[in-house]
Amino acid sequence: MAHSIFQVPFPSNEPILSYAPESKEKKEVLKMYTHLYNANLDIPMRIGNQDVRSGDTASMHPPHDHQHKLGIYHKAEATHIKEAIATSLKAKKMWSQMPWESRASIFLKAAELVAGPYRAKINAATMLAQSKTIHQAEIDAACEYIDFLRFNVSFMQEIYENQPENSPGIWNRLSYRPLEGFVYAVSPFNFTAIAGNLCASAAMMGNTVVWKPSDHQVFSAQVLMEVFQEAGLPDGVINMVFGDPEMITNTVLESPDFAGIHYTGSTEVFRAIWGKIGTQIHRYKSYPRIVGETGGKDFIVAHPSAKAKEVATGIIRGAFEFQGQKCSAASRVYLPASLADEVIKLIKTDLESVKMGSPEDFENFVTSVIHKGAYDRLVNAIEQVKKDDEAEIVAGGTYNESIGYFIQPTVVKTTNPKYSTMTKELFGPLVTLYIYPDSEWLETLKMVDNTSEYALTGAVFSQDRYALEEALNALENSAGNFYINDKPTGAVVGQQPFGGARGSGTNDKAGSASNLLRWVSPRLIKETFVPANDYRYPFLGE
Repeated sequence: MAHSIFQVPFPSNEPILSYAPESKEKKEVLKMYTHLYNANLDIPMRIGNQDVRSGDTASMHPPHDHQHKLGIYHKAEATHIKEAIATSLKAKKMWSQMPWESRASIFLKAAELVAGPYRAKINAATMLAQSKTIHQAEIDAACEYIDFLRFNVSFMQEIYENQPENSPGIWNRLSYRPLEGFVYAVSPFNFTAIAGNLCASAAMMGNTVVWKPSDHQVFSAQVLMEVFQEAGLPDGVINMVFGDPEMITNTVLESPDFAGIHYTGSTEVFRAIWGKIGTQIHRYKSYPRIVGETGGKDFIVAHPSAKAKEVATGIIRGAFEFQGQKCSAASRVYLPASLADEVIKLIKTDLESVKMGSPEDFENFVTSVIHKGAYDRLVNAIEQVKKDDEAEIVAGGTYNESIGYFIQPTVVKTTNPKYSTMTKELFGPLVTLYIYPDSEWLETLKMVDNTSEYALTGAVFSQDRYALEEALNALENSAGNFYINDKPTGAVVGQQPFGGARGSGTNDKAGSASNLLRWVSPRLIKETFVPANDYRYPFLGE
């Protein structure tokens, strides 16, 4: 057998297509959107080499057109989850022993498929399933996912090349084994790229996976599975199951072969899963790897030296792109009194030009929230603001669910820095402003740090470098991703590894080698070429 030391292609970030009027990509994605809108799909689970249809089905509807049926998907029983685990373990031996460069080739091919023949399909499916504008779908389902695949392959090689020092007559080697058992991937509705990465990153390192996508992302999850299959991913490496999350999780955690969880979702659910793992720790063959990115109550702080227009634009984009349904979305803002009126005026002027409706219409900047539960949660928050004396709505505040779950971008101003919408994660198009006296800059930074249990993203706007340094120091533990003079969203793979601490997760930085290291268990091999043949050390001499 021939051997070589291979170098994977050096990754670069996928260019974002413009979808300008009359562009080829716009015509292609709208054609695919219409096709999928009318396709009425019957989406099975995928376990090993089988498309599994349980007969227990749920229907799928676009959030912006909730009376229209996109199709159905099949939900698992506990027996299906046990079958997926068994299938995963059976596939593990051959997959883990496959040369790393062959695994790399599969995921590099998947990236090329998304960049080319699947681009319109994965974007259109994301527009329909998650109600994303074409721009949000393009930067997520196409570009970010392509970047995850390409950069992770490069990070994989970087990890394998990381070897210890040697000494005379001794060769030290590190082998990076996949975890012993299977990995459980749990993905959210809001990012197709995250859904694909949670399972692919663990699989790339030689693990096999049981993957549960969000019920509200099944439509685009099916496209991800199609890409994996066409890329040549062997059967059983990634098994896709749908259904009751508690039942699926409990069944997974009962297995002694459970080796780790790769999770993105709510903080409350993640903590509950962590607790269950802890109470059952005696049953597992190894200590499971627990990797999670959870909630956020992300901030923008403006210094009196900031430029009002830049702050206003950061708020509009940071709070309202994808209807604020990003863990990183700006939801609490601190404005100095000297700038506040101007910033609010600029925000209101911008919002007058913001259009809302179906993502099929490319003039719309915002669309609908994901489902009825999200809609009701946000409506309740808006109505509560209208009743309270310490808060008022300064822009937006209207909503309508007759066609889709539409909530107008809403700006709240409060006199209470601990007001509910300043502390509670609402995950929607609502941002709250608090105005502080210019002289209380340092006190305000302390307030920002102490207000939220989360520590995911945050942004500071200032033209004063001393003030920026003060913010960097005071807010050191307040955000895993910290932005200077920019909105707190839009992390790019390979440039801004993403993750937060405190109640926002384990900060294992998706989009970096740090995350992939969580899916291997290093083994040190020391080889001595000429072994000792006398137990006596020199110090024992007379």
